[in-house]
Amino acid sequence: MIKSTVFVYLTVIPIVLVSFFATAQQQTNTKNKYDVAAYYWPAYHNDPRFKDIHVFPDGKGEWEAIYKAKPKFEGHEVPKVPLWGYEDESKPEVMAKKIATATKYGVNVMIFDWYWYDNKPYLEDALNKGFLKAKNSNDMKFYLMWANHDHTSYLDPSNPDKSKVYWYGGVDRPTFEVMIAHIIKDYFKKPNYYKINGAPVFNIYELSTFIKGIGGPEKAKEAIDYFRKKTIEAGFPGLHLQATLWGNIPSTLQGVPGDRIQTQDETLEYFGFASMTNYQWVHLVAPEGDYIPWAEKSISNWAIWDKSFKIPYFPHVSIGWDSNPRFPTTKQGLIVNNRPEYFQTYLEKAKEYVDQHPGQPRLITINAWNEWAEGSALEPNMKYGFGYLEAVKHVFLDGN
Repeated sequence: MIKSTVFVYLTVIPIVLVSFFATAQQQTNTKNKYDVAAYYWPAYHNDPRFKDIHVFPDGKGEWEAIYKAKPKFEGHEVPKVPLWGYEDESKPEVMAKKIATATKYGVNVMIFDWYWYDNKPYLEDALNKGFLKAKNSNDMKFYLMWANHDHTSYLDPSNPDKSKVYWYGGVDRPTFEVMIAHIIKDYFKKPNYYKINGAPVFNIYELSTFIKGIGGPEKAKEAIDYFRKKTIEAGFPGLHLQATLWGNIPSTLQGVPGDRIQTQDETLEYFGFASMTNYQWVHLVAPEGDYIPWAEKSISNWAIWDKSFKIPYFPHVSIGWDSNPRFPTTKQGLIVNNRPEYFQTYLEKAKEYVDQHPGQPRLITINAWNEWAEGSALEPNMKYGFGYLEAVKHVFLDGN
């Protein structure tokens, strides 16, 4: 089924010009026919707020969890060792290498996991000091996924109790307004911020958390409408709101006018979302056993979502899953045998899905560029070298 999203265009001349140049630039400086976007986990530097929650005393961020990780059983491939070593991503020269490598192999968009806790940002240095100050920053697009989950001791390998909450993910309306002012001014207006039809793309990871924090569905809708209004006032034709599709999208909303929200599709329509994608297949299928059955079960949802949602779905492919570096004392479920050639098979399926949906942008998301502590990284490693990146290049660049 071919789906399309209706965008609102304003006729004011300056706004039309902004849209024209934003769209034109998005189509330049790339040899891709597809937008291949990899999630970026920005925790591999010494963020000053690590001291607030007493994690990573070595001063290297979550690299500490990787190089201290130990195998849990014979044949357990932990740690997965980065080919480039344990580099500081907040340095522009380090990020310049990542950008050059990513774009060479066909990854032309980074989706930064982005955080806002206690009315201030967290883990922004990889983006602000590294990516945006790299000499080749404009060679690559980026956008934000607001990772608005509670920040817990899940990140702390030294704490066996993963239920401790350091910061809550919900925000009230005044905090939300401060947050989006920063987003619009410091990110949306960057020439390489990723846009669809001129509208900046912004992903919300946990819709339920946003609704709860801000005071319910109606107040959440008012806040999103305000966000859209301020984005338009900043010179853009609209806001392209993207949902992370998983169980955190409520299928019912209580107290909305008419009280008729009975599906996730109706929920996304109520708030004005324009598209959706996944963050990780672990949200869809429990991580146990071989990669191929896990992948097949995960992508079997694509046909279901085609029928049950009105807005476009951008296909997602995960590289793997193994969060054991964050759990030194207990074995966690994991995916094995996630070889680059198997990953390539599902990139090909994602490309086929996009080709079968010509009414929507050619966007594919991948988990992830560097989720080393969750066993899902495109970055070159000591075992497969550039194998995962070669898979991307073969599917999306070679022969196009």
